[in-house]
Amino acid sequence: MGACRGVLASLGVEVNVRGSMPPSGLIVSNHLSYLDILCYGSLAPCTFVSKSEVRGWPVFGRLATNGGTIYIDRESKADAMRVAKEMEDALRAGSRIVLFPEGTSTGGDEVLKFHAPLFEAAIRADVPITPACISYEIEGGDARKDVCYWADMTFAPHFLGLLGKGKIRASIAIGSAREHVGDRKRAGKLLYEDVVELHSALKDSRGSMHAIQNR
Repeated sequence: MGACRGVLASLGVEVNVRGSMPPSGLIVSNHLSYLDILCYGSLAPCTFVSKSEVRGWPVFGRLATNGGTIYIDRESKADAMRVAKEMEDALRAGSRIVLFPEGTSTGGDEVLKFHAPLFEAAIRADVPITPACISYEIEGGDARKDVCYWADMTFAPHFLGLLGKGKIRASIAIGSAREHVGDRKRAGKLLYEDVVELHSALKDSRGSMHAIQNR
């Protein structure tokens, strides 16, 4: 938590939240930027599931690895099975795991359909699944281009550009946990609907959340 807060403060990122992080279980969120991990990690200790490329990123890769991130090779079905087992074991042990089930990051205009396979870990471990959603605003810039990291953007130029921008406001909405959601396909559908609802709520309530971090 402390390391994430420190990096966010150095980048001029203020995190605002509505709702509370669950004590354990799976948290599923939309995915916009490499900042997402720092923002969620600043709220509570979390384990993340992230693409393997993140391991080699400056600053963020080290923070992710030190935080126990479970890396996945998205091109390998065998690796997905390994990750699901690691997630299940961690969830059974009482961990709080954050998953970005869209499978990629976006510009924040919409929430992409969720990939359901890794929901199986929460179902097997019989733990709650909590929906969450994140959005960004930036002074003197366009969050869609300057903060969100997606499409054909490359890390180094994007991050260096971010350093030259103004103050960034991250808003996180955390919904109510779902328990006993059935199979992974049903879980994916229900949690997708929950995150879409939170996404709409964030659009409607920008500027009204209480700042709790990095004042």
